[in-house]
Amino acid sequence: MCHKTARLVEKAAGPRLVDILWHLPTGVIDRRHVATVAAALPGALVVSPVAMAQDDASDDEPIEEIITYGKYRASLVDAIATKRDSSSIVDAISAEDIGKLPDSSIAESLARLPGLAGERRNGRTSGISVRGFKEDYTAVTLNGRELLGIGDNRGVEYDLYPSEIINGVVVYKTPNASKTHQGIAGIVDLRTTRPLDATPYLVVNGNYESNELGSGNPEFDDTGHRLALSYSDVFADDTVGIALAVATTESPSQEEQFRGWNYNTLDPINQFGAAVNAGPGVTLSSDLSERVLEGHDSFVRSATLERDTISGVLQFAPSNDVTVTFDALYIDFVEDKVFRGLEEAHAWGPPSMTILNVDNNFVTQGEFDGFHSVVRNDAEEKAAELTTVGFNVEWDINEDWSMDFDVANSQSDKRITNIESYSGTGRSGLPGRPQTYRGWTMTSSGVVYGPHSVQSNPDLADWSVMQLTGPQSWGGGMNGVADLVCPPSNPTACVASDGTTLDYNNAQDGFVNEPKFDEELTTARLEFSTPLDFGALSNATFGVYYSDREKTKNNDGFYLTAPTFPNAEPIPEQYRLGTTDLGFLGINGGMIAYDALGLYQSGYYIAWGAEDLQPDRLGDTYTISETLVTAFAMVDFDTEWGGIPVSGNFGLQFVTADQEGSGFNAISNATGGIDSEVVTDGDDYSDVLPSVNINFQLTEDQYLRAGVSKTMTRPRMDDMRPNNFVNFDFNWSKVVANNPESGPWSATAGNARLKPLEAQQIDLSYEWYFSDDGFVSAAWFYKDLTNWHRDGRTIGDFSSLYIPGYHQAEDPNNPGVFDTPGTFLGVVNFREDGLEGFVRGVELQGNLPFGQFAGPLEGLGLIASAAFYDGSLDDGGAVPGLSEETYQSTIYYEAGGFQARVSWTKRDDFWTETPGLSLALTDTVDQGAEIIDAQIGFDFGLAGYDALDGLYISLQAQNLNDEDTIQTTGDAREILKYQTFGANYLLNVNYKFR
Repeated sequence: MCHKTARLVEKAAGPRLVDILWHLPTGVIDRRHVATVAAALPGALVVSPVAMAQDDASDDEPIEEIITYGKYRASLVDAIATKRDSSSIVDAISAEDIGKLPDSSIAESLARLPGLAGERRNGRTSGISVRGFKEDYTAVTLNGRELLGIGDNRGVEYDLYPSEIINGVVVYKTPNASKTHQGIAGIVDLRTTRPLDATPYLVVNGNYESNELGSGNPEFDDTGHRLALSYSDVFADDTVGIALAVATTESPSQEEQFRGWNYNTLDPINQFGAAVNAGPGVTLSSDLSERVLEGHDSFVRSATLERDTISGVLQFAPSNDVTVTFDALYIDFVEDKVFRGLEEAHAWGPPSMTILNVDNNFVTQGEFDGFHSVVRNDAEEKAAELTTVGFNVEWDINEDWSMDFDVANSQSDKRITNIESYSGTGRSGLPGRPQTYRGWTMTSSGVVYGPHSVQSNPDLADWSVMQLTGPQSWGGGMNGVADLVCPPSNPTACVASDGTTLDYNNAQDGFVNEPKFDEELTTARLEFSTPLDFGALSNATFGVYYSDREKTKNNDGFYLTAPTFPNAEPIPEQYRLGTTDLGFLGINGGMIAYDALGLYQSGYYIAWGAEDLQPDRLGDTYTISETLVTAFAMVDFDTEWGGIPVSGNFGLQFVTADQEGSGFNAISNATGGIDSEVVTDGDDYSDVLPSVNINFQLTEDQYLRAGVSKTMTRPRMDDMRPNNFVNFDFNWSKVVANNPESGPWSATAGNARLKPLEAQQIDLSYEWYFSDDGFVSAAWFYKDLTNWHRDGRTIGDFSSLYIPGYHQAEDPNNPGVFDTPGTFLGVVNFREDGLEGFVRGVELQGNLPFGQFAGPLEGLGLIASAAFYDGSLDDGGAVPGLSEETYQSTIYYEAGGFQARVSWTKRDDFWTETPGLSLALTDTVDQGAEIIDAQIGFDFGLAGYDALDGLYISLQAQNLNDEDTIQTTGDAREILKYQTFGANYLLNVNYKFR
C-alpha cells in the first residue's frame, strides 16, 4: 500500500473503514489487505472471513462482520498475512504496536518461530539457530540490506538490536534470486518504520526490570530499566517523512555457576603424591579405578548491559514516481561483568584425600586436605559501537520500468577486556601459608562443600588474611620473562634484594585477555524491474550487487604481576568493595570482593605482553578482506495448471569473490621471545546459485509451496586467517622421536583460500489458512551439504626454524647430554574444504483461535510448533546448532483491553561454542533448555477508557521455571558446568499519543 493510501485510511473513522478500502487503487477487496491495514488503526479493526458486501448489495447477501481484535491478535493477523502472501516459504513476526514486539527482545520473539531456537548466553537469549544451523550460517538483513554485527565472526548477536526500533521480522526459509545476501540456514530480515508508509505516531516506552536472584556482588544492582521514544510524521503534503527512535537500556543479569575441571580415576592422583584413604565403611578397588573430581573454578556472576540506540529515517517523495530515503543507525553497547569465586586444585598434590562414599565406581563424598585456594576477582568489559548509514532511491521510470538503487556503509568496533585477578593466603613458594581443608558432596548441580571433620579453614572474607598474589605456581607461561628481564648479559637483574633468584614460575598474579575487533562493510545495489507479457511470465527483476568487507582482530593479552613480587601484600584499600556470598557452594562467610578491573586500568600491575611469550597470540591476529560482486536475474510467473492457480519465480545469481587474509607466522625463539613474519594469502573464484519457488493455490485458503535452490554461507573469518603458529615440545621423548606424528614439531594454521559452505536444498510446505488469525502448516526440507569445512592435517618441514642449541632436550638417562630433534617434520593442523553432510527436517505449526470453533472461547487461542531434525557430517561430526527436537507454544487470551499469555519453549542438546582459554571459541555441547515465560497486560483504550486511550501496561516474567544449564562429560553424574540465572521480571508502560 502506498504512503498516500495509508494516510487516507488513517484519516478514516472506524465505521468507514470498508468504504475507504473500496477506493484502494486495485479496486478489489482482499480480506488479507483489510486485516493488514486495520491492524495499524486505533482499536485494531479487522474483518471476519465472510465475503464483503458492496454498498448496493441486496439484504439477502452476507454482510461483513467487523471484529475488534486486541493488539496481540492483530499482530498475529499481520504476520499470518505476510506468510500467506509471500512467494517464498517464510515465517514472520509483526509488532503489536509501534516499538513493541511481542517480547522484550528480538531474540526471544525469533525463538518462538517454528524451526528457530534460541541459545542462552549468560542467561540471556542472544544466539538463534535456524533450521538446525547456528547464527554463523544465517544471513541477517535490515530492510533487505546486509547487516553488520559485533560478533567474533559473521553471526549477528541479536541482543545488540533493541526491540523498540524493530516493527517486524520476516524469516526466509527458501531464497529467491533477488536476495543477494544468503545463508545456508536462511535469511532473517529485520524491518523498521518507513515514515511515508506509516501513520504518524509518537510513542513512549518505559520498562523496569528486576532479577529474582538478587545481586551477588556489592557494586552491581539487580534492577534495571529501559526507556524509548519513537516518532514518525509526514510533512509538505505527505512528500517528506521523518522517523526517529531513541532507546536506552540498562539490563541486569545474575548467575551462580559451578564449573568442574575434569574427572579422573584415583590411581594417577595417588601417583602424583596425594595419599588416598578409604573412610569408615568404604572399600576401594585395588587399582583405585574410582572416578573423582579433580578441581573446580566456580563463581557468582553479576552483569549489567548498557545500550544506547539512535535510529533515524528521512524520506522525500518529490513525485509519485520517486522516493528517496536516507537512514542511519547508531548503537553504543557496553556490558560489564564480574566473576567472583574460587579456583581449587584439590585432587592434585594435597597431603591426603579421604573417600567417604562411592556409588557405582564414582566418588560422591569425601574430604580434601591441605591445598591452597585461589580467590578469584575476575571482571570483563565488552564495549562496542555500531554505525550504519544508507541511501536509497526508488524510481518508477515509466509504466514499464522501475529502478531501485541502494548504497550503505557500516562500521563496528568491539573491545573485550577480561581480567583474572588472583589472591589468597600468600604467594606460591613462600612458607607458612594457611591451607584449605574441605568436606564435599557431589549433587545434581555440582559439588557442595562443607566443613572438614578435623581442620578449620582460613577466612576468605578477612582482608587481613588475604594477599594480592598468586597462591599457585601458574606462571609456566612466564618462563620467557626471565630471559627477557635478565638475559645472560645481565643475570643480576633476576636477583632479589635478599640475594635469592627470582622464580618467575611464581610471578603470575593474574591475566588479561584484550582482543579488539574492527569491521567495515560497504554495499551497493542497482536493481531494475519490468512487467512481462510473455505467456505465464509476469515480471522480470535483474541487477548487480557489490559488497566490500574488512575485519581485523588484534588478539592482545597480558600476564600480570603484582609490584610487590616476589613478596605479597594486602589488597589496596581504595579498591576494596566488600564481600561476595558463596552460599550456593556451601561455603559460609563468603570471600573478599575488590575492583580488579580498576586495579588493572590504574596501572597497578606489571603487565607482560603475551604476544612476546606465546606464538598463538600473533597466530590469532589477522585482517580478512573480501570483495563480492553478484549479478542476479529473477522472473516471476503466474498461470494455471489444471484449473489450479500456480505462481512463483525462478532465477540465478552469479557471484564472484576476491578474498585475502593477512596475519603472522610465529614461533618461540631461543631468547624467550617470539619470532614472527607477516604472511598474506587469498583466492578468487566464482559461483552460480540457481533458485526456483513455486506455489499452488489448491483452494482459496490452501497452498502447497515448493522450492529448489543452491545456497551458500561465506567462510568463517577466523578460519580464513593465513596465520601459522608453530610449537616445539621440549619433552625428551618427543624430541628424540623420528616419527612426524609423535615428534616435537607441530603447527596450527588457518586457510585464506577457503571456499563458501554450500548446500543444495529442497523445500515443501502445505499451509491452510482457515481464518485471518488461524492456520496450520507442515513443512519438510532436505539440505545436501556439498561443501563444509573440516580440520585438515598435513606434514610440514620445520627445518628452516630449527635453532641449534635451543631445540633440544636433556636425556633423563644421561644427565648433561642434550639430544637434538629426531625429525624436522611435523603435523600442521588447518581448515580445508571438501566435507559433505546433510540436514533434513519436518516442521509443524498452527495458530488456533478457539473462538472460531466455539463462540464462548472468543479471545482464547493457541500458537504451537514442533520441529524434528536429523543431520550429520560425513566425518561423524555434528552441525553446530542442530537440536533434534524443538518445541514452542503460546496460549493467549484477549478480551476488551485485557491480555494474557504464557509461552513455553524447549530444545534438545546441540553443539555450540563458548569462550574458553584466552577467550578462544571452544566447541561444547549445550544440554538445551526448557523455559516458561508469561505476560499480562491491559490496554486502556481498547477497554473503553477514552481518557487513557493510548496507554498500555504489562508485566512480563522470563524464565519463570528458573531453568538451569548443565554440561556433563557424558556421564550425567560428572557435572562440568552447572548454571542458574533466576527469573527476570519486567514492568512495561507504553503510551501512544493520539
